[in-house]
Amino acid sequence: MHLIDVDDIAAAEKRIHGRVVRTPLLPCPALGEALGLDLAVKAENLQHTGSFKARGATNALLALAERDGMPPGLAAFSAGNHAMAVAFVGHAFGLPTVVCMPPHAVPTKIDAVRRYGGEVVLTDDLLGTCRSIAADRGYHLLPPFDDPDVIAGQATLGREILTDGPPPELVLVPVGGGGLISGVAAALRTAVPTARVVGVEPVTANAVGHALRTGGEDPPVRQMSIADGLAAPFAGRHTLAHVRALVDDMVEVSEEDIRAAWWELLDATKLLVEPAAAVTLAALRTGRVRAAPGTRTVLVLSGGNVSPAALASLA
Repeated sequence: MHLIDVDDIAAAEKRIHGRVVRTPLLPCPALGEALGLDLAVKAENLQHTGSFKARGATNALLALAERDGMPPGLAAFSAGNHAMAVAFVGHAFGLPTVVCMPPHAVPTKIDAVRRYGGEVVLTDDLLGTCRSIAADRGYHLLPPFDDPDVIAGQATLGREILTDGPPPELVLVPVGGGGLISGVAAALRTAVPTARVVGVEPVTANAVGHALRTGGEDPPVRQMSIADGLAAPFAGRHTLAHVRALVDDMVEVSEEDIRAAWWELLDATKLLVEPAAAVTLAALRTGRVRAAPGTRTVLVLSGGNVSPAALASLA
C-alpha cells in the first residue's frame, strides 16, 4: 500500500494554500513549567470550521478535481468535525453536500453543518446510508480519514510544525480514525526521524488501537466519549498502514482524565478547545506518555467545536 510521501504533501500544500488557515504554533510556558517540558501547542481550533478537518477535505476535493473534474456533489459521514469540513468545502466550490451523522451528534455541530448549506441525515448506519445516498445522487463520497488525499491534507499541519518552530522531539496527536496522526507522522518521519510521534485515544473510543491489537477488526461496540470528535466507528486500512509504519506508540486515557486535562488546557492556553484536544495532555498528566525534562514537545489541539452544555458541565 502506498504511504504518502514528501511529494504528496508538497502537492497538498499548493492545493490548499490560501484556502485554509495557517494556524499558529504557540509556546505554552504554563503547561511547560508544570510538566518540565519545552512545550508548544498547534492551535487547529483556529482553523476554518474549528478543526484540522478542513485541510483534508479541501485537498481531497481539489485532488479529485485534478484527476476527474469537479463532482456534482459531496456525501460524507461524520460525528461532526468532518461533516462541517465537507459542508464548508462544498459551499466554497458551490457543490451540494449531504452528511450522515449519528443521532447522538452534538447539536451545535449539526447546526454548523446546516449553516454551511449541508443537508444532515441522522442515522445509526453512517457508512451504509452514506454510500446509498452517494450512489443514488451520483455524489462523491469524501471519506473522513481513510483516504490518501485526506491524509496528505492533514500532513500539511505537520509541515507547519516543522517550519514554525525548532525540530520537535515529541509530538502528541489525538486519534479518532487515524487520518491526522497518519499525516503528521508522514510529515515528520523523513524530516526529523528521531522525533517520537505518539497517538492518544479515549479508552471508550479506541478504533485504531483496537484494530492494531486485533489485526484490523472493527470495535465490537459503538464508540462513545466526552471527546466525541475521536469517536470514529472504525479504523481504515490506509490509516492503519501509516500508523503501523510511522507512529511510535498509541496510548489510551480515561474519561475522567480527559475531563481533568480539558479544564487545565482551557485555563493554561486561554484557547477554546474541545475535549478531543485534551487527550494528549491527559496522556502526559497520567504518565501514559513520559519524556525527559526539557523535551521539545508539541501538543496538536485538533479542534475547538464544543457546545455550551459541555462547557457548563465542567462547572
